[in-house]
Amino acid sequence: MQNWLAMLKGAKRYPSLVAGVVMIIIFISFSIYAVVALPYSEAIRLWRGGPGVWDETPRNAGPVWFDLFIEGKVPRTIAINLEDTGTKTEEATSDGMKRVEIILPFQYDYDGFPKELRLYSEARYEGSREPATVSWRTPDGRTIILQENRVLRIEDTYYISQDDELRTRLSGIAPHKGLFADPNNEEKPLKGEYQLLLTTEVPETAELDAKLVAPGQLHGLAGTDHRGRDLMVALLWGAPIGLMFGVFAAVGAQVSTFVLSAIGTWLGGKIDRLFQWLTQVNLVIPVLPLLILIGHFYSRSLWTMLGMVIALNVFSASYLTYRAMYLQAKEAPYIEAAQAYGVGNLRMIFRYLMPRIAPTLLPQFVLIIPLFVFLEATLSVLGLGDPVLPTWGKVIYDAVDEGALYKGYYYWLVEPAVLLLLLGVGFALIGYSLDRIFNPRLRTL
Repeated sequence: MQNWLAMLKGAKRYPSLVAGVVMIIIFISFSIYAVVALPYSEAIRLWRGGPGVWDETPRNAGPVWFDLFIEGKVPRTIAINLEDTGTKTEEATSDGMKRVEIILPFQYDYDGFPKELRLYSEARYEGSREPATVSWRTPDGRTIILQENRVLRIEDTYYISQDDELRTRLSGIAPHKGLFADPNNEEKPLKGEYQLLLTTEVPETAELDAKLVAPGQLHGLAGTDHRGRDLMVALLWGAPIGLMFGVFAAVGAQVSTFVLSAIGTWLGGKIDRLFQWLTQVNLVIPVLPLLILIGHFYSRSLWTMLGMVIALNVFSASYLTYRAMYLQAKEAPYIEAAQAYGVGNLRMIFRYLMPRIAPTLLPQFVLIIPLFVFLEATLSVLGLGDPVLPTWGKVIYDAVDEGALYKGYYYWLVEPAVLLLLLGVGFALIGYSLDRIFNPRLRTL
């Protein structure tokens, strides 16, 4: 124990170790924040999506920090509802009906156009439904009728951007551009206050609500994907999932290898030959193709893959490395002295032999963690990741599948790749530094 402490005290002489520790601490903090701020059930719900989950977010929108590198003020998502800035006026008419007018005003000061334009409304009442009029008022006083005879359902969505009739009336310009375009220059938006008006007749007891959403070109710290999902959900949860997979696999595989190699080396005979034969057989088994077969024909569950990874790495090349170390340790004088005192096999293995080689386990353990993290990401990139969990590999798979690079959505692919790279570099810095500290042949004066 004192030797370990003395070695660790010398760690300050290795700046690479300090840098690696700082990087891993950041990732661990990142993971803790993800679990606390975005619980597992909520993360799964958001990543799966579904009706109403990502309705207000734009598809394929870049991160908001892109604004620092783009000339002009790039549009961001605008969501205007009745409770915030909207107004509703009601006027009683005949036969127990009332005329309702909802006005949703907003200020538009961006240098570009939004990606879409949608109107969500709720008209909860029984009986026949009168047609509603949806109109648009521009900063220069123009009023454009969007639809005059729209029948509002209980929950209604009007995709203004997809209204072909409106597009025709706007001289063939997409509605989410034509409604904002400056009459003197259709390539630029007219800045100022816009208003959307919804007018209809409903029963006196009816409730009418409306919300206008204009998804922008930038959204969130990480941007969005082809389904409008905030990539920050997967980037946050990719850290704890990747670290958990890497640490569990490294602990399960390396500790098992470390213990079994000690048992086989000390006992020798048939047990040692059996362990060596299993290692030689395992070395020729292609791990990745085997995992692909399991994912295709059995299960893509993260726990199934984790169990198979551990099983396939117990008798790995590390077994032969540890066996060579144990063979050398068996010749140490204190081992012979312990034998002379009649120490049993289990005590000899776990009390005298394994502690001798234990310092070399930590560097190997640290170095192998990123390999398993990359393996989990590789399985996801191949479409064999857990179908439920949001991971970095799943983000890369979706980006490649949707042609993100060809469409110019570089952030979609680069963000998870950079996180994987930084995690691997952090563990590599720690592992190689610890190897120099604990390995006498590599230790510097």
